[in-house]
Amino acid sequence: MTYAPKDRALPRGVSDFLPEAASKISYIESRLRRVFELWGFRRVITPKLEYEDVLAIGMGEELKGKTYRFDDRQSGRLLAFPPDITPQIARIVATRMADRPLPHRISYSGRVLRQTEIQAGRSRETFQSGVELIGLDSPEADAEMIAMAIEAMQGLGLENFKIDLGQVEFCQGVIQASGLGGAALQQLREALSRKDSSAVAAILAANSVSPQSMREISALPRLFGGCSVLDEAAVVTSNPRSLAALENVRSVLSILEIHSVSEYLTIDLGETRGLDYHTGVTFEGFVTGFGEPVCSGGRYDGLTARYGFDAPATGFTFNVLNLLQTLERRPELEASSTCDFLLFNTSPDRREVLQIAHRLRLGGYTTARDIIRRDFEQSLAYARRMNIRCMLVIGDEGGCFRAVRSSDGRTVTVEKALIEQAGAGLMNYIEESQGDR
Repeated sequence: MTYAPKDRALPRGVSDFLPEAASKISYIESRLRRVFELWGFRRVITPKLEYEDVLAIGMGEELKGKTYRFDDRQSGRLLAFPPDITPQIARIVATRMADRPLPHRISYSGRVLRQTEIQAGRSRETFQSGVELIGLDSPEADAEMIAMAIEAMQGLGLENFKIDLGQVEFCQGVIQASGLGGAALQQLREALSRKDSSAVAAILAANSVSPQSMREISALPRLFGGCSVLDEAAVVTSNPRSLAALENVRSVLSILEIHSVSEYLTIDLGETRGLDYHTGVTFEGFVTGFGEPVCSGGRYDGLTARYGFDAPATGFTFNVLNLLQTLERRPELEASSTCDFLLFNTSPDRREVLQIAHRLRLGGYTTARDIIRRDFEQSLAYARRMNIRCMLVIGDEGGCFRAVRSSDGRTVTVEKALIEQAGAGLMNYIEESQGDR
């Protein structure tokens, strides 16, 4: 059957990832996973499908509205693609791990699908890689999440980034004390999310609120910056819920100071973004010059209780595709998509070339053999096109081999013994040599 080009297209908002991009994604995920492991987190693998009614227990209205659903012909029940992995972790902990001692330190990496308005560059797929710390209700647990996120970003080579720290309870306390509800409350949330002081003032003028609530709400758009924001907030705020939230933030910041990461922090007490299940400290990571957060997280103490297991919890997740965009030109990321050697055999006997390939792989070098019969220049062009660092010519020299660098075409004579040892310095020797021509 012949397909017209339009039949080969993907649905808008999803993508194929070719080898180069897939290698970079794998590199990012592996670096994140290593940080998670070093902090004592163990990986779980969540399913791509769940029963919709079970999944919905752990989702607020925001996520429910982004969920893909379809009928299961086998069970007659509604199935769903998870739009977020955290509710899945909450279900797993409550139903499969309730008899295990707390705390649970869990990591994960996977893809989720979300309904979204189709806009230029907007993806329905999200690659999530994150952690959940379940069973600890303390500022130190919140600080651990933030310190881990910073360490992971540093480990990827990011330098110009900030963690934007908020507290859901602070905003909730201010709004609750005001008595606003319905459409006015929704309008206020939208205005606060834009930091639109004029819109906030107009909403307050159109609704009856106390002078104290007016002062508190009017201050929210400007409660952004360094630690001095906490002092400013304490002056204008009087409700107990918000004041307790401020003390919680101070406690978290004092622990983060011990972690020596304070320079990466900003505070935003007027932040209203976040998923419905967050209950305390929240945070987002932003890289300078990139408008979307690369990571987000926070406390969600009530989530596991929805599945019958009441435990405090906090966590965060990285958006791997956003990280890919911020890191795309870094040399270590480019190197992750390269292969070390292409073996070009000039002899009809394949025994030696297969032995050399085996030696190189044992030494940790990625090695492919050019099985197709073609001439030297064609093979070298292939190596360059496929981002292979070096073509190794086997069979036309006595006790030596010719290594041809893809970057500049220079030939380096390499002793057979050096190849057979396949030590850590082999590639450095080839790349740093002046070459034979």
